[in-house]
Amino acid sequence: MFRSFVAAAVLVAAPVAAVAHHGWSAYDETKPITVGGPLKNVVWGNPHGTAKISYQKKDWDVVLAPTSRMTARGLNADAISKGQRVTLTGYARRDGTAEMRIERITVGKTTVELR
Repeated sequence: MFRSFVAAAVLVAAPVAAVAHHGWSAYDETKPITVGGPLKNVVWGNPHGTAKISYQKKDWDVVLAPTSRMTARGLNADAISKGQRVTLTGYARRDGTAEMRIERITVGKTTVELR
């Protein structure tokens, strides 16, 4: 009985976790924003890279693409690091949280489409 309960809980929780993590509808795709400046932090990891940048007098969390996609499209870990000046284009969260999902990143004269 207990094993059945645990199995059912796992089956119910897995889709919820996936939707929570990949809830792209939480971002307002009708209002693209472009932000430029130095990165305050970068994490090159999976399931996707992350960074921080100052925008509107706040530190914003930046959701990048999976590292394999960024590398395949020409953006390597050594191209973006703390202090690197970039231009980011993406979408802010609808709920006002200081977080944006990035569609495009420009480093120097190189622009990489992330989605």
